[in-house]
Amino acid sequence: MIFVPIPQWNAQGLIPPVDVASPTSANRSPYVVTLNDLVMRFGVSAERCRILDGLLRYRAALHGLGVTQGFQWLDGSFLEHIEILDSRPPNDIDVVTFFHLPTGETQASLASGAPPVFDSQTSKKNYYVDAYLVCLGGRSEKLVAHSAYWYSVWSHRRNQMWKGYVQIDLSPSEDATATSLLDTLQTTGGLP
Repeated sequence: MIFVPIPQWNAQGLIPPVDVASPTSANRSPYVVTLNDLVMRFGVSAERCRILDGLLRYRAALHGLGVTQGFQWLDGSFLEHIEILDSRPPNDIDVVTFFHLPTGETQASLASGAPPVFDSQTSKKNYYVDAYLVCLGGRSEKLVAHSAYWYSVWSHRRNQMWKGYVQIDLSPSEDATATSLLDTLQTTGGLP
């Protein structure tokens, strides 16, 4: 997997959906980034650190269920410069988790044992994550439909302005480091 830097917000306060200098290149949304880069880039205020902490706890809950393979698309006002756009901090982060079922699990058995993780309203309340899950598997037609849906929802603001979003790996390999980085940021009140 090739990771890229998270693009800076454009003049509209959004992550650009494509590389403006090379608009037909493969460097486009969703940008594949590391979890640590996400924390370092967006852990700039107490409110954003609280949401990042919720995201890391949400991921820990998924990992606790054996959900460790796949990826997540992240979006919402959290990835926008919402403090400038709407004069407010973000309230949550929007997350679609594309995952492979753990061995021996079905979607039903997994969901029955973890309602807070599989219920968007509860995840929003407990983790500040507006959560959606898409199981990866042999249903490629459904996967393509889900992918097209999320791309079309997330590639624009409600006012039709184009914007980008990021993708992080679902593996827990970076979570401990990201948690440590976030703890440092929370202690110092975020990066300037």
